[in-house]
Amino acid sequence: MARKNLFGDAETETPSGAPSDGGPSDDIRPLANLERPLRRSGAVGAFSQSLGGISEKAQRAAELEKKLAHGQTIVELDPLLIDSSFVPDRLTVDLGGLSSLIAQIREHGQQVPILVRPHPQTDGRYQAAYGHRRLAAVKQIGGTIKAVIRQLTDEQLVVSQGQENNERTDLSYIEKTFFALRLERKGFSRDIIMASLGVDKAALSRMIALAAGLSDELIEAIGPAPSYGRTRWAELADLVAESAKMQEARALVRSDDFAAKTSDERFERVLEGVRATKSKTRTQQWKAGDAKAVKITETDARLNLNFNKIAVPGFGAFVETRLDRLYDEFLEANKELEA
Repeated sequence: MARKNLFGDAETETPSGAPSDGGPSDDIRPLANLERPLRRSGAVGAFSQSLGGISEKAQRAAELEKKLAHGQTIVELDPLLIDSSFVPDRLTVDLGGLSSLIAQIREHGQQVPILVRPHPQTDGRYQAAYGHRRLAAVKQIGGTIKAVIRQLTDEQLVVSQGQENNERTDLSYIEKTFFALRLERKGFSRDIIMASLGVDKAALSRMIALAAGLSDELIEAIGPAPSYGRTRWAELADLVAESAKMQEARALVRSDDFAAKTSDERFERVLEGVRATKSKTRTQQWKAGDAKAVKITETDARLNLNFNKIAVPGFGAFVETRLDRLYDEFLEANKELEA
């Protein structure tokens, strides 16, 4: 029972009957981190405390329900029920890095949950927004995986996926660039892609143009190449813009020993390979008598004839009207050679 002092203040008691020391354990409820209401003596105090307890329980229940509704509660899921994102952002799984992650999770447990949504096509399954490496690691280890489940639209999923990767800064430049191209191919707006990658419109345009110029085959064969950024990838894109150079690059990535190299080594091999065989332009003048009638320019990919209309008027038009006949003669000559 509370004892009043001369100033009319009550000295509260703990439920066990021991006087309170006024420490933090009396002021904070550890479960919900809520302050205790002031206690009152007598029947009114007991009734007030009862109502306060009911109110706090209702408040905690409402908070938990709200967290569940917003997907903030961490749950344990079977990793075999979780599929990857419908737009992959990684080119390859770094086996060395994955082994390190597996060792960390074995020793310390999974510290950061992954984000998933209910699978839009398959009941009972889920689709990962981010945490694909953690998912792969837990699949290797076995057991359940910690996850947050949220109802996400396709747009929300790719924005969450891109932003989480940007914060972790573990995607290479070409992976982000190729991810941007894949998102555009899926029909996402530039605004959504910019939000996902955290870049402005000009940077996004350069990224998409670069990835489109390299071709999927080259990017996927080379892989993430983490040591190389925009400058070197842009150089490679410029080199393979010529069809002959693209064919050389494709021949390199299809060679037998190419896949055995690291991703950085694969990039170096392709870049140095197409650099080494850089086209040498041949320039020559064809004369009609003493007049320089035609300038001939040749590279590996093109042969240009530039007719000088002043030196020999009408000659270029004359050749143009006979292109069909010249082509037929070319085909006949090839037939004779093949025979």
